[in-house]
Order: sequence, then C-alpha cells, then structure tokens
Amino acid sequence: MTTPLAQRLTRAIERGGAIPVAQFMAEANAHYYATRDPLGTDGDFTTAPEISQMFGELCGLWLADLWLRAGSPPAAYAELGPGRGTLAVDALRAMRAVRLEPPVHFVETSPVLRAAQADRLPQARWHDAVASLPDTLPLLVVANEFFDALPVRQLIATEQGWRERLVALGEGGFVPVAGAQRMDAAIPPLLRDAPEGTIVETSPAAAAVAAEIAARLADQGGAALFIDYGHSGPAAGDTLQAVRNHGFADPFADPGERDLTAHVDFTALAKEGRAAGLKVFGPVGQGEWLNGLGLAARAASLAKAAPHRAHEITAARDRLSKPAEMGQVFRVLAFVSADWPAPEGFG
Repeated sequence: MTTPLAQRLTRAIERGGAIPVAQFMAEANAHYYATRDPLGTDGDFTTAPEISQMFGELCGLWLADLWLRAGSPPAAYAELGPGRGTLAVDALRAMRAVRLEPPVHFVETSPVLRAAQADRLPQARWHDAVASLPDTLPLLVVANEFFDALPVRQLIATEQGWRERLVALGEGGFVPVAGAQRMDAAIPPLLRDAPEGTIVETSPAAAAVAAEIAARLADQGGAALFIDYGHSGPAAGDTLQAVRNHGFADPFADPGERDLTAHVDFTALAKEGRAAGLKVFGPVGQGEWLNGLGLAARAASLAKAAPHRAHEITAARDRLSKPAEMGQVFRVLAFVSADWPAPEGFG
C-alpha cells in the first residue's frame, strides 16, 4: 500500500474506521481514470467502439433515424464517458450522411482522456457533470460502458441480518468486512431471506445520473442510449470486479491502479425513465440490437470495400454480436421523449 491513494485510504480507515465499498470504488476509479488512458492493447481493456467502426456508426444512425422522424429539430449530441472519442467520431460521421451535424458535448472528468478526445474532436465542449449540458435543445445522448464504473453499494447477508459491506485494513492490505448497522429495510422483499453470504448491490450514483438525463429529455426532448453489461434486477450476486492488463484482478488490491466495475441494474435505470414520463425501450442484448440495425449488412459492405480486411471485419462483427462474446451480457436500454417516435432495434 505504497501509492498516494492507498496511503490516503489507509489513513482514512485508521482515523474513522472501515469505509463503504462505494466510497472505495469511487476514489479508486477517480484516480484511475484521471491518470491514464486505459484503452487498447497497451491499456487494461477494450470497448466496443475500439473493436470496430461499425458500433459507433450504428449508434449514430440510430440517433439520426429518430431525429429525422421527430422532424429534424436543432439538437445537441452528448456522450457520457466518451473514452478516446472513437464512438463519437464514428457516430457523427454516420449522422452527417443525413445532414445531422449537432454540436458535441462530452461529460468527462479525466484530463488524460479529455486530451485524447480533443485531438479527434477539437470542436467539442467538455463538462464535469450532466448538469451543465445544454438546457434548451433536444439531447441525443450516448453512454457506452459508463454506468458500470459508477460506485455500487454492497449489502451482505450475515447471521445477524443484512449489513453494508465495508472496506477495512487486514494483514495483507484492504479487505471487505460486514458493517454493524442493520440494513434489512434496504433489501427488496424477494431477497431478504437469501442465505448468509449473499450480496445485493445498488448504485444510487447510477440512478441519480439516469434520473437527471430523464428529466432533461422530458423537458427538452430527445433520446438516450445506454449500453453496458448488466442484468435486470432485483438480483443477488457480487459483481464487483477489477481488470488490469486485459485480465481479472483483485478489486481490493492497489486501489487506483486497476479499473473497477460492477454489473448495471437496467431495471433501476428504466425506473427513472418511466418516472419522468419517458418512453423506455429494452433492455435487449447488444447483439440483438446491432443485428436489428443492420450489422451484418454493414460488415458485408466494409468487407467488399476492403477484401484484405474481410477476416478482421467478420471477427469484429462476431465479437460485438455473438451471445458467447459481447452480444448477450451487454445490454441496450433507450429513453425517448414522450413526443418522439419509437426507435429501431427493440423489436
């Protein structure tokens, strides 16, 4: 525990006792993303936009189709956690084919990633939070692998009832422990009798972001596309994980030096959209959604234009859409303003 963040967390625990898993995750990820570009072969993981241009293009065409059928109003493109800007570049190129050229807004706090995004999209405007996004135009929102990095609160079943899972100091470093305060009331009734050791996760941070976006769309119009790996809750299970060098690692070791994520509860996100009066679609598997938008035809077109890359393009298509790859564990959820049409890709 020699890094500055590890030392700071150690001092905090020594002074005030064990801290919630959510606080540990939030501080670890804030440091992690602020200090590196985690993407690609030289990083820790690869996202769908980095696998193939087809992913971003289809996201852009999905938004453009909705925009056209909504009457082509002036609108702004907003992306949450845009990585290197790869998805935005591909989506905006696809949008230009139908003369949709919206101003670009990124919600991004990492100075390293902001610099990478500025290299590709210098015209973009950056925001620290959703709150400062434009408030007069309909919004075309994309959040790909954004919610999974937001902190989760973990509750664990013990002999004495449900307790919050905390992070304490052990002989080898940081270790998870059960807190003392009773948390039974926070557990959905269907899960309260789960066996000892069962873990239930919630993400107040994710729900808050979804609620804020939903309120904007209800007031301003537009649509939002959320793509992430996750499930429809309520569900039990410990999904907190760490990735480093494209492999799984101990989530409680070396805080700030590995990516921490947890499965997204799409039921909780959808609830926020419905509460705001939006039309909510999904979640559906990423593969089903991409195939419904014409992934196979786009892959065939790219392969015909570049025969020497046909194998690479086919492999990327399969990785994005096959159930054994990203096609099923990754889910797609859409919020659409009440006065906008129903979107494609959801059956």
